Amino acid sequence: MTRDKKNKRTAPHHKKNRSMPNPLTISPNLDKTATKKATQNWQLLLAHGAGAPMTSPFLETLCQNLADQGIATTRFEFSYMAARRRGKSRRPPPKAQKLIPEYLETIKATISDMPSGSKIAIGGKSMGGRIASMIAQDCFLEDQIHGLVCLGYPFHPPKKPQNLRTAHLMNLTCPTLIIQGERDPLGNTQEVKSLGLPPIIKLHWSPDGDHDLKPRVRSGHTQNSNILDAARTIADFLQQLR
Repeated sequence: MTRDKKNKRTAPHHKKNRSMPNPLTISPNLDKTATKKATQNWQLLLAHGAGAPMTSPFLETLCQNLADQGIATTRFEFSYMAARRRGKSRRPPPKAQKLIPEYLETIKATISDMPSGSKIAIGGKSMGGRIASMIAQDCFLEDQIHGLVCLGYPFHPPKKPQNLRTAHLMNLTCPTLIIQGERDPLGNTQEVKSLGLPPIIKLHWSPDGDHDLKPRVRSGHTQNSNILDAARTIADFLQQLR
């Protein structure tokens, strides 16, 4: 997959020669899951959803499965969630625009800490994926990132399908993967297929999954199997990028 060279700006060269972190070494706002496989050179930066921290069961399971696929991950928390963890605040998250600077700073920090030859994609769960999608195009054109991965993208607020959050998605040239539950109340199969998203956005549907990819018991699927399938799909998606 090639990029639009006319719009591309030159990014500074980063000298990186650091070893991978140990699995699940946690600093106050970062959580890194390394991989012992040497077949991949990808780092996936993930932000959490609006109400769950970076160590939520969903992200824990996903990142361990990604490590098994040879994809190293870095999770981080926005400052409002870190304050919740310290018991200093229970306020809801700020508006999306106010979270963008934190994500951009984390991208810079992650790049500076990456081993030589590594490539980075950004994304997140729900709100975290939305924030990543809002900065992905510029970061891609600046050669900072190679792709975008969203899990449970909030195409609209709960019970407000008319209030779409898709305008910025329509102009993406950054390779994008969205993992979405078929029954996601923030964007189900029928709703999303009617949006006419650009072909650069690849959609993967988790069978009978809700916003957390959790299916109903009678479906014959499980949340763990859907998350494992998501990790394999993400790994395949990243491997195809150049």
